[in-house]
Amino acid sequence: MNIEFNVIAIWDSNCEKMLMCKRRRNPYKGLYNLVGGKIEKDEEGLSAAYRELEEETGISKNETILTHLMDFTYYLPSIKVEVYVGRLNKEFKVHGDENDLEWIDINQNFFDTSRFAGEGNIGHILEHIILSKEVLMR
Repeated sequence: MNIEFNVIAIWDSNCEKMLMCKRRRNPYKGLYNLVGGKIEKDEEGLSAAYRELEEETGISKNETILTHLMDFTYYLPSIKVEVYVGRLNKEFKVHGDENDLEWIDINQNFFDTSRFAGEGNIGHILEHIILSKEVLMR
């Protein structure tokens, strides 16, 4: 059985900070993570990313355009993670019920597993986003 998830990296409108959630429960309770969630059966990936983004932050298609950047496939235990990135097109007050939301300065060590979830995956994802920033943010 395949399980599919997405993570969504959102820049502020100035591309200086990244929106992250501080997890209130396990796994990774107390650590920063990107927003995202489970892709439902027969749901298209981009639609799922917009749905999760709005559910977790209040950000809709009106405030950002998401780009599908990359995927991770874990063959054991059969998990796929789709990674999307976007930038707010205006200032927007985010709100979340599941986790605390914070704008994090991009000049961080996102590989620090004492602060960031995912055994270094957050760092890997954000490195690729920063490398692709000029193309993604046109």
